[in-house]
Amino acid sequence: MITEGNMWLNDTIGVVPKNSWAIDPFGYSPTMAYLLRRMGFENMLIQRTHYELKKELALRKNLEYVWRQNWDAEESTDIFAHMMPFYSYDIPHTCGPEPAICCQFDFARMHGFNYELCPWGEHPVEINHENVQERAVKLLDQYRKKSTLYRTNTLLVPLGDDFRYINIDEAEAQFRNYQMLFDYINSNPSLNAEAKFGTLEDYFRTLREEVDRINYSLPGEVGSGQIGGFPSLSGDFFTYADRQQDYWSGYYVSRPFFKAVDRVLEQTLRAAEIMMALLHGYCQRAQCEKLATGFAYKMTAARRNLALFQHHDGVTGTAKDHVVWDYGTRMHTSLQDLQIFMSKAIEVLLGIRHDKSDHNPSQFESEQVRSKYDVQPVHKAIGAREGTSQSAVFFNPLEQSREEIVMLIVNRPDVTILNSNWTCVPSQVSPELQHDKSKTFTGRHRVHWKASVPAMGLQTYYVANGFVGCEKAKPAKLKYFSMSNSFSCPAPYDCSKIEGGVAEIQNQHQTLTFDIKHGLLRKVTHKDGSINDVGEEIGMYSSYGSGAYLFKPNGDAQPIIEAGGHMVISEGLMVQEVYSYPKTTWEKTPISHSTRIYNGDNTVGELLIEKEYHVELLGQDFNDRELIVRYKTDLDNRRIFYSDLNGFQMSRRETYDKIPMQGNYYPMPSLAFMQGSNGKRFSVHSRQSLGVAGLKEGWLEIMLDRRLLRDDGRGLGQGVMDNRPMNVIFHILFESNISSTSNPVSNPLPLSPSLLSHCVGARLNYPLHAFVAKNPQELSMQPPPRSFSPLAAPLPCDLHIVNFKVPRPSKYSQQLTGDSRFVLILQRRHWDTSYCQNCHSQCTSVANKPVNLFNMFKELEVLNVKATSLNLLHEDIEMLGYMEQVGDVGQEGHVFIPPMEIQAYKLVLRPHQ
Repeated sequence: MITEGNMWLNDTIGVVPKNSWAIDPFGYSPTMAYLLRRMGFENMLIQRTHYELKKELALRKNLEYVWRQNWDAEESTDIFAHMMPFYSYDIPHTCGPEPAICCQFDFARMHGFNYELCPWGEHPVEINHENVQERAVKLLDQYRKKSTLYRTNTLLVPLGDDFRYINIDEAEAQFRNYQMLFDYINSNPSLNAEAKFGTLEDYFRTLREEVDRINYSLPGEVGSGQIGGFPSLSGDFFTYADRQQDYWSGYYVSRPFFKAVDRVLEQTLRAAEIMMALLHGYCQRAQCEKLATGFAYKMTAARRNLALFQHHDGVTGTAKDHVVWDYGTRMHTSLQDLQIFMSKAIEVLLGIRHDKSDHNPSQFESEQVRSKYDVQPVHKAIGAREGTSQSAVFFNPLEQSREEIVMLIVNRPDVTILNSNWTCVPSQVSPELQHDKSKTFTGRHRVHWKASVPAMGLQTYYVANGFVGCEKAKPAKLKYFSMSNSFSCPAPYDCSKIEGGVAEIQNQHQTLTFDIKHGLLRKVTHKDGSINDVGEEIGMYSSYGSGAYLFKPNGDAQPIIEAGGHMVISEGLMVQEVYSYPKTTWEKTPISHSTRIYNGDNTVGELLIEKEYHVELLGQDFNDRELIVRYKTDLDNRRIFYSDLNGFQMSRRETYDKIPMQGNYYPMPSLAFMQGSNGKRFSVHSRQSLGVAGLKEGWLEIMLDRRLLRDDGRGLGQGVMDNRPMNVIFHILFESNISSTSNPVSNPLPLSPSLLSHCVGARLNYPLHAFVAKNPQELSMQPPPRSFSPLAAPLPCDLHIVNFKVPRPSKYSQQLTGDSRFVLILQRRHWDTSYCQNCHSQCTSVANKPVNLFNMFKELEVLNVKATSLNLLHEDIEMLGYMEQVGDVGQEGHVFIPPMEIQAYKLVLRPHQ
C-alpha cells in the first residue's frame, strides 16, 4: 500500500520520499522500520509510545536511535528513528516541556480564529516590537529545555495539529509571528541560537551533517555503521499507554467485522493481481489485453481503497460510524469488482473463451456472495437437477500446490463429485447449520471432498446429479444433545442421541474430547498417546471505562456458558464436526461455535483443529461487554507467549503483575503461540486481527468482539455500538519438537513458527478462491479437462510470493515486449528447525540454495531480472541495505534470499516462441 502511494507521488510530482512521518498510530511495529528501510527510506519519526518508556529514553538521551531488526547481525536493517518526547504532537506539547507556555505560541488560538483557547488560561498574543524580546526569550527557554533530552544541537519543533492550516489567514498568522521571533533570535548573538522554518528533510539533513562532525556516542555503546553517535534498539512499542493506566489495547479488537473484511480484500486483491499478471504474461492476443487493461483502473481503485483503510483510525476500528460506512462501502465495491474480474480471467486462463472484453458477462460467479457492505458472505447453493452437472473452478493463490478438503453448498444431498477428467472423487454430504436456537438446520447441505489445485493455478471439478457409475456423496452420521428434546432429524441423515457426559471426534492424528453439557473442547489426545488439556472457556468482561481505543475492564472475565444448550455432532468421511449452541443467561446467546477436524490423507488440514465462532454481540444486553475465548492448557509456559507483528515476524510477550491486565494484552494480527518446558507448542492462527493475552500459566485468551456505550476521551466522540454478526476462524495446532529447542524463559529473543505453522497460516490467510458456473449443463456434454498450472514446479515451502503483479497495467501494451512491466516480490520465511520439516507430504524442499527465476514459469520466458526496492523506485540495491547476493541476479537468473528478507524483482516476460 505504501508502494501505491510512493509511485503516485513519483508519477504525479516527481518526488521519491525518504523520510517517514507517523505521529498518530497507537504503538509501533519494527516491521514498518524494516519495510521503510528496504524501500530506500533513511529516517523515520514516531510519537505515540508508552509515557514511561519516553521518560526512560529521555533520561539517557536515547530518544533518537537506530532501529534494528532483532534477527539482524549485519546492521543491514538499520534505520534512523526520532521519537517525539512528550504527551502529544499538538503545539502545546511540541515546543518544550511546559504546555501552558507552548500554547501561548500557537497563534491560531488568538481571537478571530475558531480553535479553542488555551486551557491553561494564558493565551497567545500578536508579536510586535514591544513584546518580541520577552516572547522570544520565553520560547527559546522551552527550546533549550527540550534540547536537553536529545544529544545533538539540532532540534526539531513541529508546528501543527489535526485539521489545521485550513485557510491562508491562519497560515499567515503562524508564519508572521514566528518569523518575527526568529528574526529577533537570529540577530542576537548573545542568545547563541539560530531558528528557522524547515521540512522534515531539512531537519534530518542538518542533524546528519552535525553528527558527521561531532561524535555523540557514549562509552561502550553499540551503535551503527549507518549513522554514528546513536544507540541501536530492537523490538516493538506495544502496548501504548498515554497516561495513568490507560492502555490502548481495545483497538486491537474494535470493529472486528471490518478487520475481517480488510483481510478478505487484501487476499482477494493479491489473487486478482496474480491473475492479471498471468493474463499479461500468457496471453498475447489483443482480446486478452482488453480484459486486463480494461480492468486496470478498478484494480488501482481496489489498491487505494484497501490502502485507505490502513489509516490509523480505519482498520483500528476507531472511526465515527459514518466514516466506517464510507470505508466499508469502498471495500465492498472493490471486492465485487475483483470477483467479477477473476470470474472472467479464469475463462481466459482455462481457454474456455477468448473474446473476453470487459463488457461480456462471465459464465462463472464467485461461490461466496456479499449482498451488502456490512453482512457476512453467504455461499451460493448449487442446484444441479437430475441429469445435469455444474462446474466449480478453484484458484490457488499460493506458490505451492495444495491438496485440501473443500466445501460447496448444494440444495440436494444426492450429488456426485467428478474431477476435470470426469473421474469419480469420494465425497461427503452433511447438513448446513446456522446460529438459531429454534432452527439449527438451514435445509441446505454441505458437500466436502479433497481437491488438488496446482500452485498459482486453476482446477475444475463438477457437482453432478444422476451420474451413473459413481458413488453419491456419503451422508454424515449425526448425533445430538438437547435439553429441550425438540430435535428433528433432517433427511437423509441417520441421527442418534448422545449418551453420557463426554463426546469425542477423531481422525488419524488426534482425538478431541468435549464436555457435552457446555459444548466446550476439553482435551486433545495425540496419536502417540500423549494428552493435552485445552480447557476452552467463553467469557465476558464488564468494562464501563472501555472505548474504541482503551480496554479498561472491571475485574476478570466471567464464564458465560451454562449447562444445557444444543449440540450436534456430524461424523463423515472427510470432516468430523461438533456444533454447539450453548445456553447462557440471555435468551438469544451471543455466540455459537463449531470445532472441526479433517481426514484428507497427506494434507496440512488433517493436522489442525478448526474453530469457528459465530458472534452476535447485538442489543443493549451486551452494552459495555467484551467477549473472549480462553484456552486453559496444561503447558508450563511461565506466562510467556509469542504474538506476530504484521504477519511478518514474532514478538516475545511476558505477562507482568506490575502492570494492569489491559497492559498485558497485545495485538494478534494472525498468530499467537506458547511453548512448554518440554518443547510442546500450542499455536492459534487467526484469519483476522484481534487482541491476545496470556494472563496465567498455560492460558491463551483472545478477544472476539466488544460493544461499548461510551467515548473514552481520545477524540472519537462516540462509543462502539455498530456490532455486526460475524464469524471468527482459528486454526489450532499442537506440535512436539524433534530436537532440543530454545528456552522461552532464558531467551529474550522471539522464537519463530515451525515450517508446518507457516503452512497452516498461509492456507488460512490465502484460501482457495472458488467460482461456480451460473448454469448447469447436461451430463451428456462433457467438456475437455480444464486446468491451468503456470509454475514449472512449486516453490520451496519457506519461500513465499508476496505478490506477482503488473503495477501499472494501463501503461503497457502487448506490443512492448522489452519492458519490465512485471514485478515479483519474494519473502523467505524463517522457521524453527527444532520442529519437523517433513511433517506433511506437500512440503518437499526449502530455499537453502538459490532459486532460478528464469525457469520459474512453464511456457513463459523470463528475459531479464532486475532487483529493485520494495516500493519499486530504486535499483541501487546497496542503498537499501541488502547483502550483496540478494541484488546479484546475474545472467543465470539465480536469486538467493536469506531468511526474513523480502526482495522485489522487475521481470521482462514473454511466452516461449
